[in-house]
Amino acid sequence: MPAADRLNCPGILRRLAGMCYEILLLAGVLAVTFVFPHVLIGAFAQRVATSTVLWAHLFLVLLAYFIWFWCNGGQTLAMKTWRIRLETSTGLPVRPAQALLRYLLCWPSVILCGVGLFWALLDDDRQFLHDRLAGTRLVTAG
Repeated sequence: MPAADRLNCPGILRRLAGMCYEILLLAGVLAVTFVFPHVLIGAFAQRVATSTVLWAHLFLVLLAYFIWFWCNGGQTLAMKTWRIRLETSTGLPVRPAQALLRYLLCWPSVILCGVGLFWALLDDDRQFLHDRLAGTRLVTAG
């Protein structure tokens, strides 16, 4: 990556702060798209969803949220606040298949003790492992 592009890469602390803010915003999103329907189902059907259904629902709600925002402007709500944008490694808007790949790679990157996040400390271009593998990058939004 040229030096000019490295300067356009947000720092690791800024990206991690953006992730923390994303978690706060997602609590509201999940309250509407996740908790509310299950409370209604429980109230009217007198049933509780199995843990497998709950995890699948969570996975799909987050998938829809991230894919939508990454493919429509390259920024989630938190990314807009922290002026971070997702694009391809060549600077183009992210395609849906690429956004899906990034989303799927984010899970092990974070769940496995954050190894994919710490990768940015060793990466020449300071990108997360899931970005490197998906052909995407995070840049400072103008």
